[in-house]
Amino acid sequence: MPATHLSLQRLDHLAVVTISRPKVRNALATKTLLELRQTFQTLRDDDSIHGVLLCGEEHFAAGADLAEIRDLTPLEATRFAELGQSLCLSMERLGKPLLCAAAGYTLGAGLELALACDFILAADDAVFGFKEVEYGIVPGFGGTQRLPRRVGKAKAKEMIFSAETINASEALRCRLVNRVLPVDQLREEALALLGTICSRGRYSLRLAKEVIDAGSDINLAAACMMERDAFAVCFATEDQKEGMGAFVEKRQPQFKGR
Repeated sequence: MPATHLSLQRLDHLAVVTISRPKVRNALATKTLLELRQTFQTLRDDDSIHGVLLCGEEHFAAGADLAEIRDLTPLEATRFAELGQSLCLSMERLGKPLLCAAAGYTLGAGLELALACDFILAADDAVFGFKEVEYGIVPGFGGTQRLPRRVGKAKAKEMIFSAETINASEALRCRLVNRVLPVDQLREEALALLGTICSRGRYSLRLAKEVIDAGSDINLAAACMMERDAFAVCFATEDQKEGMGAFVEKRQPQFKGR
């Protein structure tokens, strides 16, 4: 069935996934999550797509759809959280650069999706936060685990415990986001950055992503050994030969992702 809660646009070797429920500020319903998960699974297996930008129509996403989940049983809530967590894991395991362009409300489950991206570019009108404790719940899509890894435990506790929102400038100060851009330039600048990233060696990009993500959860010595092995593997690839050859020959490299 065609997606109705989002749109997918292909621009050469880039894909733009846009959450599109503007009447409810892109609140994430079960159908939205299922469509997103299917879309990312499709993009993961599409070799013609080298990088993905995730954004929202008007706002990024104001959180889970409370009208849908307010009467869930504990078992139904477990399944809803499992769906959201499986989506976030599929985003992290995309194997390609995944950028988030966050404008307007980026709250709750919406912020959890943003945290599953490689990094976040924020519009100057963006608002970030976790409102869950105001609703008598806690984040359920990995927010209690990914947020401390991004901003530190103390700042994560402040944001989740207080349920207060922060603006784009504060999000930049606490390293939740990487850059803040004028809202009318956000998509264009995000696509330009993604294009630059995807012009690099695609095989080495995938390895770098894997090593950074996996290494953050293990001790330093083991992580450095994993990096060593990834470094060595690169020297068996065509991309390494092309990249270094292009530098020596003073030309632009033509990477093939192998």
